[in-house]
Amino acid sequence: MGRRKVFAIILVALLSLTFIYAAYGAGLQDRGAEPRYENIGTVLEVIALVKTRHYYQPVNTLELVKGYVATGTISGMLKTALDDPYTRHMDARAFEDMMNTTTGVYGGIGLSVGILDDQVTIVSPIKGTPGERAGLRRGDKIIAIDGRDTTHMTLDEAVSLMRGVPNTELDLTIQRDEEVFDVHIVRELINVESVPEFKLVDEDYRIGYVEITNFSERTHEELVKALEALNNQNQQALIIDLRFNPGGALNAALQVTNEFVSNAPLMWLEDKDGNRTSVDSVNSQKQPAIPMVVLINGGSASASEIVAGALQDNGLATLVGTTTFGKGLVQSLYPLRDGSALSLTEQGYLTSGGKDINGVGIEPDIVVEVSLEEEEAIYLGEAEHDPQLERALEVLRAQL
Repeated sequence: MGRRKVFAIILVALLSLTFIYAAYGAGLQDRGAEPRYENIGTVLEVIALVKTRHYYQPVNTLELVKGYVATGTISGMLKTALDDPYTRHMDARAFEDMMNTTTGVYGGIGLSVGILDDQVTIVSPIKGTPGERAGLRRGDKIIAIDGRDTTHMTLDEAVSLMRGVPNTELDLTIQRDEEVFDVHIVRELINVESVPEFKLVDEDYRIGYVEITNFSERTHEELVKALEALNNQNQQALIIDLRFNPGGALNAALQVTNEFVSNAPLMWLEDKDGNRTSVDSVNSQKQPAIPMVVLINGGSASASEIVAGALQDNGLATLVGTTTFGKGLVQSLYPLRDGSALSLTEQGYLTSGGKDINGVGIEPDIVVEVSLEEEEAIYLGEAEHDPQLERALEVLRAQL
């Protein structure tokens, strides 16, 4: 049987099942349930993109169709058919929110959230934001947003509901251990700096310290300004803190890496056929060559690993801390005709030296373990003692 005929059969089946279930979905919607069965054209766009461009696993069209029929959503289809948490569908609002996030400025309440045990969970409140002032903590579970149950809600959907125009109101239902309570919050304009702190952390040895918390459009500019200020203070060594940095924009990571790496690949990209392409450093004004340490931990992921891996592979920095997260996959963003978008795992990447870190992470040169309590205190800036930072200082003092 020819490919066109097979595709036609699948298409007819998909259309038929969609129309059958649409009536059922409309009935549910009349009774206040969530709407199901999205635009069929968008479904077919997504199926075509996943089939032709998905990176690391064979994709079965029938499994995609079955997943869509069973769940009634594109997100459900992708979750059912793919073993890939990074390929995801965003509705128009979530897409807009994500694009705003890359600029580092958006309307919201200032919470970093993730999915833990199928529940939207606060990873951390951003300092000085409405979420922090409301007393929300790491580990709090958000069980409802403006009365909408978040059970099985996608992360993009939850984030889009919490984002919004500054000065508008939002109600969260929070579960903290066995306690359940409501929190009323007013959204503000959230301005997330990529480099919130830089200083001479050791004035005697002139050791500089720069913290990079995320990678956005503004990261490179902020880093260059921080390094200029430290160079003007005659810094002789540098600590770059990438702990708890979950990544962000690939281009921002490459710009940062290019500040230090010369005459070598910044990273390698690998397509689904195994073909590798180097992303090389470009001639630009580089930072002066001084001893460096990069601090890493399990929260250092994706773009952070590109930077840390390149500095380690080229002998430019000593890595101190614990093994990184291990995300060696690259997503491409495809806007769809209905205003939504597909974030699709289209490539893998290897570090500058050709290491495949996906699912493995980057091992530090010097391992310094800390407890979960110490790690949380370090993240919140409340730690009286930071063993990883102190070890980094020891390493650099020995080199000066």
